[in-house]
Amino acid sequence: EHVPLLLGPHDYHVNSTVIFDQSYKRVLGYGGSAEGFGGTRIVYDGADKATATIVQVGNLQTANLSALYRAARVGGDFFDFELLHGRLVFLLIDIAGKRDEALDIAAAVQETFHTTAAELFRPSALNEADALTDLTVKLNRRVMEAADGVRCAPAFIGSYDEDLGTVFYINAGHMPALLKDEQGVQLLEANGLPLGLFSHATHDAQMTVLQPGAALLMVSKGLIESRAGRREFGLDRLRESLRQFKFANANELCSGVLTAVQEFTKNTPGQNDITTLALMRHANVAAAVAR
Repeated sequence: EHVPLLLGPHDYHVNSTVIFDQSYKRVLGYGGSAEGFGGTRIVYDGADKATATIVQVGNLQTANLSALYRAARVGGDFFDFELLHGRLVFLLIDIAGKRDEALDIAAAVQETFHTTAAELFRPSALNEADALTDLTVKLNRRVMEAADGVRCAPAFIGSYDEDLGTVFYINAGHMPALLKDEQGVQLLEANGLPLGLFSHATHDAQMTVLQPGAALLMVSKGLIESRAGRREFGLDRLRESLRQFKFANANELCSGVLTAVQEFTKNTPGQNDITTLALMRHANVAAAVAR
């Protein structure tokens, strides 16, 4: 029987072989390396480093998306996306509690994310900021319903427009995302409370632009709090590392970040999920679309 894959094709234990069904939301088996439907490629390199590389998300043409984590999956970090009418809608959420406690909540969030995003992000008369706000309201209430009460769930929810390169986003109490472009590295700070705390909480969407060659990086709290003795890796160190990195795509960026953390901690296992998610716009957008 197919095994449900929580929040997209990006979250596995290394074991045997990945097999997707045609929705590429369910798998039979785990680990290994496989080409999935829609151009999704899953590659694994050792039991302590699992890389989920999105080579092509459906018909995404002007950017590439990658999610990569290191070490055991012990916390409630989950990632998902939908490609809807030229927009990539994506979600990174950290549900409080250990992983087995968060699974049922994550499954409920996944269902709501996909059904609601498909309803809200229709091409006719779309107000992207309002759609993202409404999606966040639904996700917030779904977290509380599934948890049967309060459950802190910081989240970063975004929508990338293929044609314009714009990213509307809501940072609901999550770690700041980092935007790197020719001007430097900018922090996209939290602009609202975490999900799962107040049923009537609302969040206003913010907007930024991914210039050609720019990249948006999101990381988990566990990555920022990775330690070497009494020192944390920290947001300042991440920002400086990103400023110095050279990378050709989102996967190289994620890998570089995790390598920097590994070198800092001398490969000491963390106490929480160490997760990266990156979206990078192609440097030559016109050529990418022409292909």
